[in-house]
Amino acid sequence: MPPAGVVAASGGNHGVAVAFAAMKLGVPAKIFVPTVASPEKIERIRSFGAELLITGELYADALAASEAWAAHSGAMLIHAYDQLETLLGQGTVGLEFEQQCPDVDTLLVAVGGGGLTGGLAAWYAGKIKIIGVEPEAAPTLSTALRAGRPIDSPAGGIAADSLAPKRVGELMFPIAQKYIDRVVLVADEEIAQAQEALWTVLRIVTEPGGAAAFAALLSRRYQPKPQKRVGVVLCGGNTTAVKFAANTKTIPAIVANA
Repeated sequence: MPPAGVVAASGGNHGVAVAFAAMKLGVPAKIFVPTVASPEKIERIRSFGAELLITGELYADALAASEAWAAHSGAMLIHAYDQLETLLGQGTVGLEFEQQCPDVDTLLVAVGGGGLTGGLAAWYAGKIKIIGVEPEAAPTLSTALRAGRPIDSPAGGIAADSLAPKRVGELMFPIAQKYIDRVVLVADEEIAQAQEALWTVLRIVTEPGGAAAFAALLSRRYQPKPQKRVGVVLCGGNTTAVKFAANTKTIPAIVANA
């Protein structure tokens, strides 16, 4: 481990994980987040003892700052999604899901940079149908699949602090092309409704990005065939249990040049 420790860029959730791991290992951690990061995520990162810097409006801005710091300091860069170790780690969610629900036919999972989606798709390797779900305001994988390669896409919306990188990861893209059945887009309003429904009915707290996959079902943007057993990954709970909209920063979609 380099003396400068580790550095990561994150909309918040990856930063929380890196800060926690660094705390447990006793190594320094510097986390860069954009201004769209929620106060809850910022507070959790700081609570684990990491140095936190708020840089730029979007994840891409924080990523550039983290890469510059890694080059300057020698710190180990831990990418939020486009790194083999990250894909492998997030793919273990597939192992857990398969162990707990071995008879699932279809799995819905939200797509941001694609680390979780790519890891899950690689784990199942075509054994079940994987459906990616993206906000309409941040269609990173949809844009890449149409172009045949990862390219810059709009980055905004209610889930901008977790599902709005500038582009999908290079490592997960060939996995997506091979193993992801389709990508469904959901509106911000549908994500908010899913978030509220999960709390009201099931008392499950999710952030907007965490509720996106369920939004595809609740809104009927994705309609499974009869008798199919569908699983949904809820991939983030760093928010509060009441007044979700008041605690979520929404930014307009920003179109970056390809």
